[in-house]
Amino acid sequence: MQNEAWISSLSTLAEDFEIVVAGGGIAGLTAGLVSARLGRKTLLLAGDVLGGLLLSIERIDGVPGFPDGVPGYELCPMAQEQAVTAGAEVVATSLDRLARQDGKWRVTAGDRDIAASAVILATGSTLKKLGLPAETRLLGKGVSQCASCDGPLVRNRAVAVIGGGDSALQEASTLANFASRVIVLHRGKTLSAQAAYRRHASQHPKIELRFDTVVEDILGEDRVTGIRTRDAASGLTAALELAAVFVYIGLEPNATFLRGQIDLDPTGRVPTDARMRTALPGVLAAGVVRSGSPGRAVGSAGEGAIAAVAADEYVSDGAW
Repeated sequence: MQNEAWISSLSTLAEDFEIVVAGGGIAGLTAGLVSARLGRKTLLLAGDVLGGLLLSIERIDGVPGFPDGVPGYELCPMAQEQAVTAGAEVVATSLDRLARQDGKWRVTAGDRDIAASAVILATGSTLKKLGLPAETRLLGKGVSQCASCDGPLVRNRAVAVIGGGDSALQEASTLANFASRVIVLHRGKTLSAQAAYRRHASQHPKIELRFDTVVEDILGEDRVTGIRTRDAASGLTAALELAAVFVYIGLEPNATFLRGQIDLDPTGRVPTDARMRTALPGVLAAGVVRSGSPGRAVGSAGEGAIAAVAADEYVSDGAW
């Protein structure tokens, strides 16, 4: 959990910072840490939930120094503590608007406008939804996007995970610690998750993989009782009795506030060069909001560090 002693009050902030980092995930936390260590007056807008999507991940693999993985709820607070110790100010609010004014960037957060010489956008993504009417109605009543939060509530019952990427298989693994059976439903013919997760899921006795399967409806009035599926090849439909449905079908980048200022890529992400610089002088992007980001925690941390170094150089000489 985030330590409130590390969080500054928005009302007590100075009006000017050299570098403002928007985003409290691992990309933003790393950018804030590196920026502060470079001696820049740094503000980190951490959003409502420190750590972003990583906060609910039970085990993040591939991070150097953690051979057995590390929970997101440990990694992100550790990174925040480092950033604050280095001198960064952290505020639990989000970037609302970004505009150029008098040779600087005006960052609007809540009811405050803050001037910055450079801005690093690490605003991350949100989990996509299926778009089914029952999905919203039954949210928190068997529809979930947090296995570590809701897994204990479905102990010894069958659940479904919808999706075929890293998040889907990671969450399926977490759910297998509680549920009697975890059915992974994927509309494609092959999983897109990395090999280690595919191998683990295919060998786990509680996890069943079903391909070419489309979820057409979520069943239940006051609580999830099951789902209706369609076989993509045959068109046959079937009802599946379940206690809960966990949806991990991809990410929606948090970059809509840039529309009209930057041409986003077809997926809605922010294009940058190899140094994380966007088309706007002094504005950089890092992490999964960035076009071409590998979508790994360790990669996002590296991008945050690169962006901070590039922002530091821009503040020094103005070259872009």
